[in-house]
Amino acid sequence: MRSFVLLLIFAVVSCTEHKDVNTLSTVNWDKRSVGFKIPDSLKAGKTYLSVYSQVYSQSEHTTHDLTATINLRNTSSTDTLYIIKAEYFNTVGKSIRNYAKKPIYIAPMESVAIVIDEHNKEGGTGGNFIFNWKISKLSSNPLFEGVFISTKGQQGLSFVTQGKTLEQ
Repeated sequence: MRSFVLLLIFAVVSCTEHKDVNTLSTVNWDKRSVGFKIPDSLKAGKTYLSVYSQVYSQSEHTTHDLTATINLRNTSSTDTLYIIKAEYFNTVGKSIRNYAKKPIYIAPMESVAIVIDEHNKEGGTGGNFIFNWKISKLSSNPLFEGVFISTKGQQGLSFVTQGKTLEQ
C-alpha cells in the first residue's frame, strides 16, 4: 500500500507542468550597452506605451491572460537610437522592472523586443512602459508598439497599441 501511495504521488508530481512565468527580452541588453557618454547634443524624448497582461471579459471578475510583445523600433535609416530607460509599471503605477540598467543602442532600422509571458500577470489590466531615448536631432522619432495575443482552442484574441510621445 505504501509503495502504491508513493507511486501515486510521483505520478501526480511528474505530470504537473512547471510554468516559468517570466518577462523575457529577445535581446542581450548587456551586449548592447553603450560604453561611452551619450552626447547632450542629441534629441531626447520620452514615450508612454500601454501594456496589457490581462483584459476583462464579461465582467470585472473574469480576465483573459495575454502574451505581450513590446517592440522598440528605430525608424531612422541612418542614425542610432539610444534607449536610456525602458521601465515597466503595473496597473497601480508600481515599477516592476527597468530593462535598460545602462543605456543601450538600437541600430538604424533595427527592432528589438521584450516578450511578457502569457502567465505573467504582474502588469495586470493597465500596465505600461516608459521609454526615455535619444536620437540625432534630424532623425525621426522611434516607434514603440505592443502586440498582444491569446489563443485557446479555436478562439483567438489579438490587438496592438502604439506609444505616445510625452516629451521631446
